[in-house]
Amino acid sequence: MELIVDNFAGGGGASTGIELATGRSVDIAINHDPAAIAMHRANHPSSKHYCENVWDVDPVEACAGRPVGLAWFSPDCKHFSKAKGGKPVEKAIRGLAWVAIRWAKLVRPRVIILENVEEFTTWGPLIGNRPDPMRKGQTFRRFVHALKRYGYCVEWNELRACDYGAPTIRKRFFLIARCDGLPIVWPEPTHGDPSTLFVASGILHPWRTAAEIIDWTIPCPSIYDRKKPLCENTMRRIARGLRKFVLEHPQPYIVDDHIAPFLIQYHTEQSGKEVRGQAVDKPLMTADSSNRYGLVTALLIKYYGQGEGQSLREPLHTITAKDRFGLVIVRGEPYQIIDIGLRMLTPRELFRAQGFPEDYIIDRDADGKHYPKSAQVARCGNAVPPPFAEALVRANLPEMCGEEERESA
Repeated sequence: MELIVDNFAGGGGASTGIELATGRSVDIAINHDPAAIAMHRANHPSSKHYCENVWDVDPVEACAGRPVGLAWFSPDCKHFSKAKGGKPVEKAIRGLAWVAIRWAKLVRPRVIILENVEEFTTWGPLIGNRPDPMRKGQTFRRFVHALKRYGYCVEWNELRACDYGAPTIRKRFFLIARCDGLPIVWPEPTHGDPSTLFVASGILHPWRTAAEIIDWTIPCPSIYDRKKPLCENTMRRIARGLRKFVLEHPQPYIVDDHIAPFLIQYHTEQSGKEVRGQAVDKPLMTADSSNRYGLVTALLIKYYGQGEGQSLREPLHTITAKDRFGLVIVRGEPYQIIDIGLRMLTPRELFRAQGFPEDYIIDRDADGKHYPKSAQVARCGNAVPPPFAEALVRANLPEMCGEEERESA
């Protein structure tokens, strides 16, 4: 049986997707971070784990003469990502992807899949500790040429997790290289925009949404009952989100007939009018390694013309006082907002957004040691959404997934 190897295995996103496709755990998982390997061991105990730098693992020794069907690589993306901004980058981290060439040379995996951010194609030399804009993409082209030199056909593409069943938009770059003479296959989307004919006709499932990941039984404490008042920026984000997603929305999303929820993002706004947030009836925008999503809930009651609710035709002036909230029309009926709640999304909710199974262990390692929430969120933000890996493996390695046997049955 051919081996499956997950380099940069992290907490196990790619490994989980591969297992969903093939029905078996990856044979070898490599990562330098003990905490990541500990989470991987908790969920994939039958894999052989190497808690080492990827360059310190000898492919020939690790494979012990067995053929490799799939080698997956998810090298650190921070030093390519546009989210890095203008911050300095490290050459050693940007060069981690070269380990895939080492595996191609020494053990010749039949299929290589590499995952990263979309800016990976701009990989080029540095001037000091910043990318040289005049040689953008030069190193990437060398990387592709090296794979071709070892007999691989190479293609790359950008995919969105929401198109394959994850409740998050998360766009990622994928490079597939194979040396067995078979064609590279890009999986067809299984989900799509609910407003399209593809969904209306039943060809595609509708995108899964942020509302699906939220545990509505967890209370959202009132923003007015906090011991320490929220900072001005947070209050501004709530006010702008309330206006866009509730007060001025033609069909606000309603839960249990009395809650109008939306999400805010703790990222710096790029303009004075920008709304950093989203409605919950859309896939979650990309989650990163720190929890930056807050769930806001507007508590509604039927409005019978009494009180001093703010008119829908007026701009939202303030949310600092509890008795002057706006009115919102829900299915033709007027409602008044009587309170506003706020809480951060939980690690479990974020893992759901990435497409992890509900029983995936996120709060402790294989030895029972508990992780703080910050560590759980970091593992989640750095993970490959499992639906990506599942779709790519099913499309390119159906013989590993039992697809050929099912088709011939």
